[in-house]
Amino acid sequence: MAQKMLQFVRTEKRMPDKREAAARRHDFDEIYGEFDQSGAEEQSSRCSQCGVPFCQVHCPLHNNIPDWLKLTAEGRLEEAYEMSSATSNLPEICGRICPQDRLCEGNCTIEQSTHGTVTIGSIEKYINDTAWDRGWVKPRIPARERAQSVGIIGGGPGGMAAAEQLRAKGYEVHVYDRYDRIGGLMMYGIPGFKLEKYVVDRRVKLLADQGVIFHTNFEVGRDATLADLRAKHDAVLIATGVYKARDLDAPGSELGNIIPALKYLTISNRQGLGDTVPDYDSGALNASGKNVVVIGGGDTAMDCVRTAIRQGAKSVKCLYRRNRANMPGSQREVHNAEEEGVEFVWQSAPEAFEGKDGVVTGVRAHRIHLGVADASGRQTPQVIDGSGYVLEADLVIKALGFDPEDLPALFGEAGLKVSRWGTVTVNFRTMMSSLDGVFAAGDIVRGASLVVWAIRDGRDVAEHMHSYLLQKAEAGTTAAAVAAE
Repeated sequence: MAQKMLQFVRTEKRMPDKREAAARRHDFDEIYGEFDQSGAEEQSSRCSQCGVPFCQVHCPLHNNIPDWLKLTAEGRLEEAYEMSSATSNLPEICGRICPQDRLCEGNCTIEQSTHGTVTIGSIEKYINDTAWDRGWVKPRIPARERAQSVGIIGGGPGGMAAAEQLRAKGYEVHVYDRYDRIGGLMMYGIPGFKLEKYVVDRRVKLLADQGVIFHTNFEVGRDATLADLRAKHDAVLIATGVYKARDLDAPGSELGNIIPALKYLTISNRQGLGDTVPDYDSGALNASGKNVVVIGGGDTAMDCVRTAIRQGAKSVKCLYRRNRANMPGSQREVHNAEEEGVEFVWQSAPEAFEGKDGVVTGVRAHRIHLGVADASGRQTPQVIDGSGYVLEADLVIKALGFDPEDLPALFGEAGLKVSRWGTVTVNFRTMMSSLDGVFAAGDIVRGASLVVWAIRDGRDVAEHMHSYLLQKAEAGTTAAAVAAE
């Protein structure tokens, strides 16, 4: 079957069909179609089967990418699915939302040789969607049940990955989440045009079928303290993510219709899920007919500008202080946004907001010159004197990133140590916090990052928790035994 591979010299790179911008800007359906079997086999066969697979090295999960590409090219699709799911708990989700242009595909050897990358993400999506369609995806029922239980705070990708791994080992797993649906930012932060919500729902159902117990609308600190959960479970995992929006301290920030990105995206996603959302229905947090300015240059900013387009905004501008080459967001997303009618205002930064009757009417901005590189290697933004101008705005969305909430205060646990940035401090050899039996993983440890890194951390922390729980079981100190005394 070796002749199936290394076809990049004969076969050009091809993505699945992408819907025309004129059509897709009116709905929240995913914009890419899916390969058929022949297309997936053809594109998989372009892989060069490198001796050192840089795609795999630069994947946070170290997915066995060349192996499942070869299996797909040979038509051995069920084996490809088994290989894909062996290292990832949410492969069909990563295939949709991972910034492949910065990770696996961006480091593909044939991409570096100008032949165009293997379309790894689209093939990963095809493999795993096919597995769902054909009934190959089954809950990982444990071979035996253990007497110990685990509590996981946070139902996002990190918490879901850890829950699956620990439940497969036989632990009783409880997931506590403040929202009414499990999925975290995958459910409420990422728009449907990148990730349709049924994809998350079926994963949640799979975990429930596996025996994971979900507690929604459950807020630690309100419904129970961290101490309560520690008393109830043999180990606890903090996988809350980071939700506190970074703010912009500028004159006029208090004006109405200046909102954080996550609030805007959550309301839009809830409306799409069929919830009653008064702020959307009233038009207060709906971009329809408005001049929208989004401040920021990451993937969240791209989600906001593209959502505003779909809500029928009059105009949508993205204000970013650096140039396109320094954009932290996916270049693929930037290109999609431009196709859909978003205007990027490069090397500009806000200095104040103008308003009338308590509501924003404009963003006063100035031009930026990129000076010498700082310690991180990025050029330092410098204001150009006399370059001020005003952008008309009826709605301003701040997509400036996220910071951790004050967990020690929120959880009622002063003994939980955090860093100067507010992230939970852990022993990186064990991923345990300053509290015995309390572990932490994902964004709440590393800071705002990618879904794929949260999955990696969830898998890693599950192994550390398993080791801890085995030692605890040998010592005969399960939560159930303590409660019985």
